[in-house]
Amino acid sequence: MREMATSYGRSPGGYLWAVIEPAAGIALLSALFSLGFRNPAIGTNFAIFYATGLVPFMMFTDLSNKVAMALLFSKPLLNYPSVTFLDALLGRFIVNFLTQIMVSYVVFVGILMMFETRTIPQVSGIALATVMGATLAFGVGTVNAVLFTAFPIWQRVWSILTRPLVLLSGVIFIFDNVPQPYRDYLWWNPLIHVVGKMRDSFYPTYDSSYVSYAYLFGVSAILMLFGLIFLRRYHRDILDF
Repeated sequence: MREMATSYGRSPGGYLWAVIEPAAGIALLSALFSLGFRNPAIGTNFAIFYATGLVPFMMFTDLSNKVAMALLFSKPLLNYPSVTFLDALLGRFIVNFLTQIMVSYVVFVGILMMFETRTIPQVSGIALATVMGATLAFGVGTVNAVLFTAFPIWQRVWSILTRPLVLLSGVIFIFDNVPQPYRDYLWWNPLIHVVGKMRDSFYPTYDSSYVSYAYLFGVSAILMLFGLIFLRRYHRDILDF
């Protein structure tokens, strides 16, 4: 409840802005690319094509950043013995994960009602892609929760390093259209697998054989493990910096 009040209760509109941001991004991309292209890389509708890339991407960035800032955000509460670092991480993750599910539902349903997209959404596939993105976000956020707190400069470095991600994660193109050897390099970006699974869940003819669940969940688990180990051992020292 504290997370909900502080994250969305302070600004006019509250949760409305969580929906407006991806919707505006999708509308802008659709308008720009429709001027130069007759059809998107898959299908016939620009809005649903960019939504299947931008929605999971924005979910990852929002969740990972919120989890990464959890210790700094809840630092006063962590002085109470009954409040642990895990409470801070999970509190931020759960509230914002539920928010992103709501945003995804509103955006996708809105596009499907407004346009003839010629897609066949698969709820189970969409749910799996959402879980993939959320798991990766929690892993990245947990590691960054350590680094952001211990090394404040890392927050700025991370912001710079991740700016090209929207271009490197298959949001505005499809993985198959990338020429070799760059396609092999991009495969190592876990977000490629999240976006690929989301697009596969809307386009039945889309070939997502490159998506590796083992790789995505393996990377996420390793990041979580290292982040939680360091937090368990050093979180008190880190908060005293």
